[in-house]
Amino acid sequence: MRSLGIAALGVLRGLSTTGVLCALMAGLTGRAQIILHDSVPGARLNIFPSDLAVLEAGETRNDLPCTVTPQKPQLGFDLRLHAGYDVAVPMGDLAGTDNTLTIVFRVTPTAHRDEPVYFEQRVHVPFIDGDARGDASLSGAFNLGEGAYHVDWLMRDRAERVCASSWDTEAELQARDRDVALTIGPNDVQRDEGEQFQEEPPVKRGAGPPLNVKVLINFAPEDALAPAMHDADISALISILRSISRDPHFGRFSLVAFSMQDERVMYRQQSADRIDFPALGKALTTLKLGTVNLQQLGDKHGDTWFLSQLIRDELADAHDHPDALVFAGPKVMLDQNVSNETLKDIGTVDFPMFYINYNSNPQQVPWRDAIGRTVRYFHGVEYTITRPRDLWYAVNEMCSRIVKSRNERTTASVSRQ
Repeated sequence: MRSLGIAALGVLRGLSTTGVLCALMAGLTGRAQIILHDSVPGARLNIFPSDLAVLEAGETRNDLPCTVTPQKPQLGFDLRLHAGYDVAVPMGDLAGTDNTLTIVFRVTPTAHRDEPVYFEQRVHVPFIDGDARGDASLSGAFNLGEGAYHVDWLMRDRAERVCASSWDTEAELQARDRDVALTIGPNDVQRDEGEQFQEEPPVKRGAGPPLNVKVLINFAPEDALAPAMHDADISALISILRSISRDPHFGRFSLVAFSMQDERVMYRQQSADRIDFPALGKALTTLKLGTVNLQQLGDKHGDTWFLSQLIRDELADAHDHPDALVFAGPKVMLDQNVSNETLKDIGTVDFPMFYINYNSNPQQVPWRDAIGRTVRYFHGVEYTITRPRDLWYAVNEMCSRIVKSRNERTTASVSRQ
């Protein structure tokens, strides 16, 4: 399968979509994104009058044959409702010399019909043989707050052939998720961030003393034999970090990003007032999953030694005494777990410990892993994260426990004086 590269991808009004054009041929994939226009409310939109006329008409057109399938809004681990579309175009209709597909669409909240949000996406299509068969596929995504919306959509090629469609969509939480606090307001339309490691916006912290938390996060695929991490795995792990960083109770963060597969620490951040996501993303580019060095081959239980040393060092770090220590990541199933003797040598830990375990299929791996055993030894709490709701609940419940623990320690300290 060959994926035809996206030459330019962007939006109007500072928003963006993500997409990839896939042709049924062997080859490589390419992607690039740019913001084509960043307007302010009341400013004139940089859109062709002919495109605007098609959107206003709201009629289905197939001058350029294509099939548009809307994606129902779904709750993501970032606690936003993700919507979008899939498009199929017959390869034969794209055959010939280089072409460019331009997609323009707008998303209008039903409650605010005078505030549509316009998107633009451009896809470069290289030369395609005339006998090519099958369909090329394209997808786009955007984020919605709860509410009803109308979408007007079009795609045109260089010959000005147009495919147009429109649909209504309802962004709502399922009954079991009604108490989840979304990170996007009702009737709001935002771009779907293609960059996972962009800077986190400032957070208004609580009035009381900020909590100091240390997070040890394992960047590894759920499948220990996988040669690379899937986007869904990375998104879930980054969402765990962002959920912690956004909680107003937390104000100081220490971070240790490690890989059990690579058996090394890729990134450290010591007691800062925010998590440096861009620096973390840069550090993760050094991951080399799927490769085994000679030292790993020669040490059958090197992974156990690495985890034991990591736990010993981080729990004994007297320079950064946290209010809580949080492990996060997929399960770590080792042939040999961290020994009780190693954990006994660490001694007493006077802060609570937690494990946010990302496990998309808990029925497949229901038993406790090496990190879970460690957290249990220190009387910590483990949370299994399978759905977005699980993450929302875990962070809120964990924060309540940390606040209670710190208050108890403060009271005990005053009593001893």
